[in-house]
Amino acid sequence: MTVLDDIGRSLREGLYMFWQTLWPLILGFGLSGVVQAFVSRGAMQRAMGNHRPAAVTRATGFGMVSSSCSYAASAMAKSAVGKGADFLTAMVFMFASTNLVIELGIVLVVLMGWQFAASEFVGGAIMIVLLVAVGGLFLTGRAVARAQQRLAEGDAGGHDHGGAHEGAEPSLRTQLRKKGKWADAATYSIADLTMLRKELVIGYTVAGFLAVLVPVHVWNAVFLHGHGFWTSLENVVVGPFIAVVSFVCSIGNVPLAAALWSGGISFGGVVSFIFADLITFPLLLVYRRYYGTRLTLRMLAVFWAVMSAAGLATEGIFHAAGLIPANRSVQVAESRFSWDYTTWLNIVFLVLFAVMYWAYRNRERLGGGDGYALDPVCGMQVRQADAPARTVTGGRTVYFCSDHCHDRYATDVSTRAAKGPS
Repeated sequence: MTVLDDIGRSLREGLYMFWQTLWPLILGFGLSGVVQAFVSRGAMQRAMGNHRPAAVTRATGFGMVSSSCSYAASAMAKSAVGKGADFLTAMVFMFASTNLVIELGIVLVVLMGWQFAASEFVGGAIMIVLLVAVGGLFLTGRAVARAQQRLAEGDAGGHDHGGAHEGAEPSLRTQLRKKGKWADAATYSIADLTMLRKELVIGYTVAGFLAVLVPVHVWNAVFLHGHGFWTSLENVVVGPFIAVVSFVCSIGNVPLAAALWSGGISFGGVVSFIFADLITFPLLLVYRRYYGTRLTLRMLAVFWAVMSAAGLATEGIFHAAGLIPANRSVQVAESRFSWDYTTWLNIVFLVLFAVMYWAYRNRERLGGGDGYALDPVCGMQVRQADAPARTVTGGRTVYFCSDHCHDRYATDVSTRAAKGPS
């Protein structure tokens, strides 16, 4: 019975974490769909076509008004890269959308105090500056170019929906008036959720088990104590490791951060842990699918370095200003549902999701889907004219987002044919 109780509590905790981040998920994937449907490649290139200060500033602003969910932010960044944005600037957008958003600050104020909310914004700005500096050295070159090409052409490493050869498009005002374009945007959103559904389920489920079955003192044992600067340095380096194995994204990692702070983790260690929601293991799997294994490993190293450095710098600034809290007794949020602002926002966005799903299911009635097809393997929406692969089955043409999906489809067909009628 104890094992069954632990399993039940773990699943309940994972469900609660999912509930806490549900509305940002819907918002983020919804915005991703709008970007893919309405923003042309040229417009994205003009907005984030390089990593000069103006483009980085725009990307930061876009991120601050976007989703706070790590999964949705990664989908938006991928969309931007596929639309022609500079890779490094798209990563800046992703960092800003998970660390410089109002809802994260609110949760930090309520759960841990205003100092941690302030550190998130101060440290987030430092982290973006460091990302541009370090990323300019290590997130460029042929590996990035190959990833961008795969996304633009829908090759095996990613799933692009915008098409590699966009023709002349009507004005944005004209497109916004078309129900069919909104149906296409909804289809893009549902398609992205479809592709990432396994990563989402794994992430939240494992997070629930770790939160319930791993005591806080086990996490604390990983960190040094009482060694001055070396404690701070070790804590900010190990903080992201805890994030990687905890599987908890964005706002969902704040309760664990509060527990770590109560157990004696350094201020900078907590900050670097919160920053590291972008390198949780499920997200690394997402990056690998988007950008390939080699570039994902390079991203992990760069992200880890700048997150740790930003945490250490933030601790130094707050220590010098005397702003590090002396009280470590914080109330970690209980795993229960309540009629708070999150619940009401979730209800509103679930209604929005229902509308998006209805538009997706009825896109042809609304005038959408013209010139598009759904990849039968991954569920992605692709432009028929730009589909990297296609085949004719049963007298109809089947379109694929990549050769990878085409090969999987062909293998499945061959396997079913070899087995014969069931």
